[in-house]
Amino acid sequence: MVGSLLLIGIFMIGLVQLFQYIEGTMNTLNQPLKKTEGKQTFQGEKNKLGTINVLLLGSDSRGEKQARTDTIMVAHYDPKTHKIKLISLMRDMMVSVPEHGQQKLNAAYSFGGPELLRETIKENFGLDIQYYAIVDFKGFEKAIDLLVPNGIEVDVPNEMSHGIDMTIEKGKQQLHGKELLGYVRFRHDRLSDFGRVQRQQEVISKLMKEAVSLNSVVKLPKLVGLINKYIDTNIDTSTLLTIGTDILTKKSSNIETFRIPEDGSFQNKRDEELGEVLEVDFDQNIEAIHHFLEEKSVAQKEEQKE
Repeated sequence: MVGSLLLIGIFMIGLVQLFQYIEGTMNTLNQPLKKTEGKQTFQGEKNKLGTINVLLLGSDSRGEKQARTDTIMVAHYDPKTHKIKLISLMRDMMVSVPEHGQQKLNAAYSFGGPELLRETIKENFGLDIQYYAIVDFKGFEKAIDLLVPNGIEVDVPNEMSHGIDMTIEKGKQQLHGKELLGYVRFRHDRLSDFGRVQRQQEVISKLMKEAVSLNSVVKLPKLVGLINKYIDTNIDTSTLLTIGTDILTKKSSNIETFRIPEDGSFQNKRDEELGEVLEVDFDQNIEAIHHFLEEKSVAQKEEQKE
């Protein structure tokens, strides 16, 4: 479920360090690195501005052909500003899914994988996406405990227990892999999925700050095993290294976060077929996305001047 997305933050850092290690070795041997190829069809096209959008998906795989995704985010990287921004998209938004009509956003992934979800986000929100990364949360606990053995400090607002197979007490505390997974999966409070999205963004930001300060080269063998088993991405090596260089040099250690739909741009509705949905003002949210990614327009002006 949603906790699976947090693996991405860990694995992106681990992958970067791994590729840097391999790159040095291969350069010594005068052999080129191979391009990363994802398992899924994905037709995202690179843009002329050099900005990068990655569709981040948390997949709750239980052996079925097409697993569910309860976590949908788009990570935005601008090589000119060295900034990383994260947009969370609420799964229950009612959207137009190509060839499937009106559906909840996460239904697009069930119908056609990351490619149909990419097309759906493009059609409804005008956002181009070049890459994807799908992570299974089954390796979450081990990955957290491997990279951040002392855990992540969070301030739990209320006791959490329902639906997460554990009890997390109220108050400030260090949470490790198992507890952090429960913390970001919990949704049975007054904020429901909105609270869950807030906790996802909180933990990803804190995890990034913790992980960039670590030298995990000695942990590479274990990281490789986790990466191979739990992540599927089409991000090529050169792109990964470019972003990773910024992360590891702390130019991009701070992540700016945003949520779609934004406050004041949606209504809770009950659809006869889909159940509880979010009815969205798309024009307002498209404008909000462009405003959040405003560095893109700056880069575009620079491109036009050239």
